Amino acid sequence: MFKERVSIEEVEEGTALAPKFDANDLIPVVTSDVESGELLMHGYMNHEALQKTIITGQMHYFSRSRKVIWHKGATSGFYQNVDELMIDDDQDTIWAKVKVMGGASCHVGYRSCFYRKIVSNEEKVQLEFTDSEKVFDPEEVYGDAPNPTKL
Repeated sequence: MFKERVSIEEVEEGTALAPKFDANDLIPVVTSDVESGELLMHGYMNHEALQKTIITGQMHYFSRSRKVIWHKGATSGFYQNVDELMIDDDQDTIWAKVKVMGGASCHVGYRSCFYRKIVSNEEKVQLEFTDSEKVFDPEEVYGDAPNPTKL
């Protein structure tokens, strides 16, 4: 499915899909809502995750903490249906524009994984919530499944 990277001209100006995966066989992907443009999440794909996403039309990621392919929504039901996949000029970053089924993308329960902003004043730097309500209760949806966040 992916072509060999043979020239800068082909990578930047050609029509062949030749993604550049890093030394860990990963490529970063940012995912946004196709209608609102809201940034939902940032993740990674390996060759298999990108292939599955293209073939199925639903987002697949590679979980660096669990070291597995992760079909977004397979556990929660909050699938991300691909509307458009974009790749940057040197083909080392993916931008996925998706329709979110069920209204949430974050395993913590918020619509977006970007639910806090960094604020600072002369005394301290801290996080401030930008979302006030969760879309779902993670305990109800995931039960006793292990939390993917690792310290």
